[in-house]
Amino acid sequence: MSIDTLIAEIDAEIARFQQARTLLGGSQGRTTTTAAKKPAQRKLSAAARERIAAAQRKRWVAAKKAAKNIPVKAAKEATAPAEKVAKRRKLSAKTRKSIADAQRKRWAKVKAEKAAKKVPATKAAKKAPAKKVTAKPKKAAPKKAPAAKAKKAAPEKATPDSSEAAAS
Repeated sequence: MSIDTLIAEIDAEIARFQQARTLLGGSQGRTTTTAAKKPAQRKLSAAARERIAAAQRKRWVAAKKAAKNIPVKAAKEATAPAEKVAKRRKLSAKTRKSIADAQRKRWAKVKAEKAAKKVPATKAAKKAPAKKVTAKPKKAAPKKAPAAKAKKAAPEKATPDSSEAAAS
């Protein structure tokens, strides 16, 4: 057998296997090894986009007309939140003046009471002149020996008998 005949047989075998695979896989000629493609995005024609834009403009015009036809009071009620906020009432100038005068009177009374309490307290509590204290010089504390030297020195001081015996 020549090489050319072997290659032809192999190619024929490969073709049969591919045909069997497509029949078994049900892919009808498509291979499953390729990545699945995303569906192509729909493209609108320029005319379709223009029709959509025109319809939206028509809706905006209708909404603006409806807003103009609503009375101002009704429009405010429609846009107001669910909770009603209580309106602040205005005070007349006369009422504001009387409240301010009454408040000034109260503060004047409080200040007068504080002043009355301070005056007798300062007069009654005169202090006697302070005595002069002479500063005494501090005595220097004796220096302590380091711990290692203190331990060596301790046995010598602890045995006074031995030092007396040596002196005699």
